Amino acid sequence: MLKGQIAQKGPYRVEVEAGKTYFWCACGRSQNQPFCDGSHKVTELTPVRWKAEASGTRWFCGCKQTDTRPLCDGTHKKL
Repeated sequence: MLKGQIAQKGPYRVEVEAGKTYFWCACGRSQNQPFCDGSHKVTELTPVRWKAEASGTRWFCGCKQTDTRPLCDGTHKKL
């Protein structure tokens, strides 16, 4: 799987709302991290659509290397 450039070596803490859809930046180029701003258009990557099932805190991957896209799986600890 093609992975994006590292935006930061750690996750982004985000308060999400149940039922709301989020578009996680997979390319690492967005200026609106961890979410997409359209910067991926010069890459082969596309944002990941994710819908919150419940409200609360979620940790979105910042290194863009996670295997549990869009959420952090701790991969940044190995970079």
